[in-house]
Amino acid sequence: MPHAHAPTPSQTVGPFYGYALPFPGGGEVAPAGHADTITLHGYVFDGAGQPVPDALIETWQPAPDCSRTGAPGSLRHDPVTGRVIGRDGVAFTGFGRVPTDADGHWAVRTMPPGGVSYVSVAVFARGLLHHLYTRAYLVDEPGDALLGSLDAERRSTLIARSETARTYRFDIRLQGADETVFLEFG
Repeated sequence: MPHAHAPTPSQTVGPFYGYALPFPGGGEVAPAGHADTITLHGYVFDGAGQPVPDALIETWQPAPDCSRTGAPGSLRHDPVTGRVIGRDGVAFTGFGRVPTDADGHWAVRTMPPGGVSYVSVAVFARGLLHHLYTRAYLVDEPGDALLGSLDAERRSTLIARSETARTYRFDIRLQGADETVFLEFG
């Protein structure tokens, strides 16, 4: 008699990402109080232009010194209770994970990526059987192979807007006329 197993996240259409996968301090990628901290934030919109209140955004990037090894510690556990307590507030791990709020807004506090002009982004949301990958470019990088392969209108969906010093807005549109460029890995 075969055993019945519960569906995995990739086999189930959400909305469960916003409460099942986030961890404490998931958006606090930069060490606490670091002077070079930047904020990358935005909204996730569905094909009708409505905010997606139950999406999950993951970011990952190299450290400012261009290293890609990250640091352990994003999912630290309390040794007594076993509860996830998140980051130590000191180490730069290069990885962030945040849910969107009721208005579809998300935000991470991180460091400028070293050696590249973008932060890699994965989107998990209701209706998606597989997460989507994209990039949030902090500048329109001349000579970048991906940006250079796109016409100006499509390229603009990958460029985060500088709002103030050290704050960038990157909205993600899952479908529609201004759909974000998503990357395919095979």
